[in-house]
Amino acid sequence: MIEVNQLTRRFDGRTAVDQLSFSARAGEVVGLLGPNGAGKTTTIRLLSTVLAATSGSFQIAGVPSAESATIRRKVGVLPESAGYPSYLSGRDYLRYHGRLFGLARPAANDLAERLLTEVGLADRASSRIGTYSRGMRQRLGIARSLINDPVVVLLDEPTLGLDPAGQKQILAIVRQIASERSATVVLSTHTLPEVEQVCSSVLILANGRVLVSGTVDEVTRAVAVQRSGRLRVPLEDMARARETLAAVPGVDCEATPDRPDTLAIRVTGSSASDTNAALLAVLAADVPVLSFEVDGARLNDAFLALTSQARS
Repeated sequence: MIEVNQLTRRFDGRTAVDQLSFSARAGEVVGLLGPNGAGKTTTIRLLSTVLAATSGSFQIAGVPSAESATIRRKVGVLPESAGYPSYLSGRDYLRYHGRLFGLARPAANDLAERLLTEVGLADRASSRIGTYSRGMRQRLGIARSLINDPVVVLLDEPTLGLDPAGQKQILAIVRQIASERSATVVLSTHTLPEVEQVCSSVLILANGRVLVSGTVDEVTRAVAVQRSGRLRVPLEDMARARETLAAVPGVDCEATPDRPDTLAIRVTGSSASDTNAALLAVLAADVPVLSFEVDGARLNDAFLALTSQARS
């Protein structure tokens, strides 16, 4: 549904997006992750044809980026900073945009009602936008992005500034767009938990370049990050367990003051085999294992490791 090939944008000698390439199918949610200035918003503007690329290209549903007018008919966008006329109702706002896309008045009216229901604003359809909360305005903006029934939806920081309840509502709508509309969603954010919840794949950007890409699990495994865990053994076997783990590369352990039968362990590695080595070593030493728990490395760990490397 979307194919991006070596997309680059420079501003006055500064490269904001540097040879970006990725692809996504219908119904997938792609997370664009990165610190401020990583190139996320510029990427959204390039894919929506608000900005022209310095070099490279992309296709949406087979339409090349050179055909910008056709691309705009296939794309829906929620920009990072969207303005709304406070004096209009949500219904009138969507009707207006429906008319801008060439819909007859009755069709624009019907579409506005359907979209307000889809984003959970049917009960506030007649209220002025000026009375909406930030979360409601963001949902209205998403409804606006769906006016043209797009095949690709670009959302730039849709949960920024929202409380947990508002974030949850937005993420539910994102899932719905991907699953029920079979649209490809590109979600720009620096909030990692929401990527873990809704994204099929993720690109971590820094200084305009993709540092790593893949599914959340693939990205997490690709970066060697420290994981913590706990090993519980009988007290009489504690010394032998510590001695055994000390000989395993990439594994550190220490006693936990409040639980004398438990060792706190730290494992550094990029695959499950690194974690398994610790357990296998203890078992090979005939140490009875009462429990063994390792907290999986999270996307946050990979993100911090990669972006700190990019800054150094």
